[in-house]
Amino acid sequence: MEQYHTAMSELFAQLGLPNEANEMQAFIKNHAGLAANTKIESAGFWTPAQAAFLKTALAEDGEWAEVIDQLSNALR
Repeated sequence: MEQYHTAMSELFAQLGLPNEANEMQAFIKNHAGLAANTKIESAGFWTPAQAAFLKTALAEDGEWAEVIDQLSNALR
């Protein structure tokens, strides 16, 4: 896997979510508790387009994968 340095704020923007630090923290707090066996793209709070982006980005294991994994861990 190549090394990328995509920021969490860029992921939130890509997902069409507010991406200021306090807004990202609020999102994570509001959606925390995602079960360990639930894939992030299967979480019920995503729109179909957001879920599709997450699934595709993880499958490609590219630029977004590391930051998506960080978000996934933060939501657990």
